[in-house]
Amino acid sequence: MTLGSADTAQGATPAAGNPEPTASIMLVDDQPLNLKLLEHILRRSGYSAQSFSSGRQALAAASHDPPNVMLLDICMPEMDGFEVCAHLKADPKLAHIPVIFLSALTDTGDKVKAFQCGGVDYITKPFQAEEVRARVKVHVQLQLARKAEHDLLEKTLTGAVRSLAELIHLMVPALSARSETILRLVRHMVSRSGAEEAWQYELAATLCLTGCVALPPDAFERAYAGKAASGAEREMFLGHPRLAARLLANIPRLEGVAEMIRHQFTDAVDYRRGSPAELGARMLRIAVELDRRMFLNAAFPEALSQLKAAEGKYCRDLLDLLDDYQPASADFEIRHVTVNELRPLMVLDDDLTTNDATMILQRGTTLNLALLERVRNFAATRGARQPIRVRIMRTT
Repeated sequence: MTLGSADTAQGATPAAGNPEPTASIMLVDDQPLNLKLLEHILRRSGYSAQSFSSGRQALAAASHDPPNVMLLDICMPEMDGFEVCAHLKADPKLAHIPVIFLSALTDTGDKVKAFQCGGVDYITKPFQAEEVRARVKVHVQLQLARKAEHDLLEKTLTGAVRSLAELIHLMVPALSARSETILRLVRHMVSRSGAEEAWQYELAATLCLTGCVALPPDAFERAYAGKAASGAEREMFLGHPRLAARLLANIPRLEGVAEMIRHQFTDAVDYRRGSPAELGARMLRIAVELDRRMFLNAAFPEALSQLKAAEGKYCRDLLDLLDDYQPASADFEIRHVTVNELRPLMVLDDDLTTNDATMILQRGTTLNLALLERVRNFAATRGARQPIRVRIMRTT
């Protein structure tokens, strides 16, 4: 609550090496003069500064627009700095915000408590402008570096998994169209629910049928349509989430994705009470079942109504998020093309075989780059029956 040093109040020059101009600092102090001085120091250093005189105001603002760093006074009425920091760290959306305590309290116990409740640094009042600048700069740079590393790792994981998915679809082309529809449904639910870390739900959707590579292609299609020729086929199909989860569980940072896939057949509960893994499993359960019904030629509105009518079986909160979902509608132009004329997104309208009738790809397969390479390799070594009848999709 003590006013800081005013050595920059008049004619001060910014610190050397200005920070990123977009870095935002949130200031929380019940003393207007302290806020005004801190704003002056930080804005002259190139930061965006927002000031709040109470912890509750700051928490509400941070929830809407999280800052890069928070400077937080301890001794405030109604809610002190320790409580504000505890609330931040208890909220997954805000826990990453570095908190620098700013206080006249000099007792070692107070400083220890500040670090124990989640603070990353401590500045004693009356503060010096250069110290404020230096400490803020360090933690802004650390926070931006952590975010950059997080984003890079996320992109690396996503790219690697999508490459894995393409290889899987190369082995079992029937999975490609199913996985694409499931991904679109999950992506819509994630967007409407506001779930954090969207990448993990999208990866789970991309890979949720990975375990089906262990099934013969015709057995997969029968089981997916609910027409398994034997109980053994159905049991193999029901076991595919466990196989996929085992394949993914040992990949760092994909443990949660593995759990989403493992439990995609688990009974529904209110997703707001659960973990991200539970939420992801509920999304997969719904998306797979909707796709299965559409695979059997049900229109999407009809399929969604059927799931809503199955009282208690699927999470109603998530089903309601799909009320405004619009499946991609398409018409097709039939063409007869050569191997060299094949392109991604073309759909085979007949089985594609070699000259000696060896199957290359089944009818209904949507071509991607990996599948095109497979076709060209077969054509180069064993020939391919041409012309090839394809449907060219015109999405509307």
